[in-house]
Amino acid sequence: MLAGCVELLVLCMRLLLCFLLFILVSSFAFGQAKDSVLIQKGPASFYGKKFHLKKTSNGEVFHIDSLTAAHKFLPYGTWVKVTRVDTKDFVWVRINDRLPKSSSRIIDISRGAATQLKMIDKGLATVSVKVATIDEMNRLYAHFDGDPPGTIRVRIYEKPFSLPRPKPTWTWVLEKNSSTN
Repeated sequence: MLAGCVELLVLCMRLLLCFLLFILVSSFAFGQAKDSVLIQKGPASFYGKKFHLKKTSNGEVFHIDSLTAAHKFLPYGTWVKVTRVDTKDFVWVRINDRLPKSSSRIIDISRGAATQLKMIDKGLATVSVKVATIDEMNRLYAHFDGDPPGTIRVRIYEKPFSLPRPKPTWTWVLEKNSSTN
């Protein structure tokens, strides 16, 4: 009787261990999907009328209704998705200007982008900044040589590999039953 209980206990422990191993492996397999393109989170503001039709730091003329932004470190021309944390409103903007390195904000968006985020009245909002793809994340990783400045979070992603599945070599042959009764 005691030997049967011990066997049952060992079997339960093996099943539990297999289940925990499955959970651990599956969490690593899907680890890149959640927030894999998030690079920053923090306060944002928008620029107003005093910068309208003035040159940005990359030489473009700023227009108040454009969908552009200033960032401390991101390369010019980088497209980012800015999402308000509280309302989940979002807008895509292109980086074409610089914020002062001493700024407490992570991004300064145009008035046109701020209108889409519904932050004109308040002036400030907590946002998340994401890039469009993992390839874009890899480009930023290379741009910063793996050591991004400030609070930017970039990481390298390997392309997943898959092994080719062998084609089955067997076939089913169905023969008609020609027996007559």
